[in-house]
This record gives sequence, structure tokens and C-alpha cells, in this order.
Amino acid sequence: QVQLVESGGDLVQPGGSLRLSCEASGIILTDYVVGWYRQAPGKQRELVAQIMSSRSTYVDSVKGRFTISRDNGKNTVYLQMNSLKPEDTAVYSCKASIFTRIYWGQGTQVTVSS
Repeated sequence: QVQLVESGGDLVQPGGSLRLSCEASGIILTDYVVGWYRQAPGKQRELVAQIMSSRSTYVDSVKGRFTISRDNGKNTVYLQMNSLKPEDTAVYSCKASIFTRIYWGQGTQVTVSS
């Protein structure tokens, strides 16, 4: 059975940092493209960052603030989020995909507020 489990979401003040984790079981994440998505209330889900092999891409709004990385030994992908803004508030989910195989985690809430 394949599972992606996100963790690390929290309430943080503007300017603060969080690190989200996406740990996989049942698949090897290095075989997949892994993306972090977010969905804020009333908005469409958007791709925030993606990693494929060693190549990573980011949506413009998080460039320079967020970093996606892998720990292959832990079969985990991270999203380090710095200089957080209220507009970063959303449910963050990870997705692993290759060809027609797509797996999602359940999501973790990130709230940026003073």
C-alpha cells in the first residue's frame, strides 16, 4: 500500500519559517516527480515547488523563499519555507507521479498570521 504522509504544518508569524516533510511508504520517491501543492480557501490548488531527479522548479511567488529537497535515505521530500507571508496560508499537499501513477498525501495546514 502506498502512502504519502505530510507533516510540519503549523501556525507561524509573518517572517517565520517552517519545514514540511513528505514521507513515502510503498514507493521509492527518487523514482517519481514530487511536487508540493497548496490550496487556500476559495482558491484553486497551485503547484508551489517540484523536484525531478536533482532539478527543482518553483512558482514565482515563492522563489528565493522556499526550497524543495530530498533525503533519499529517509524516502522523504522536504519543503523549507522561509520569510513566510500571510498569503502563504493554505493546506500544503505533496504529490508523487510517474507516467499514470499518481499518489497524494492528505495535506498539512500552514497558517501565517500575527
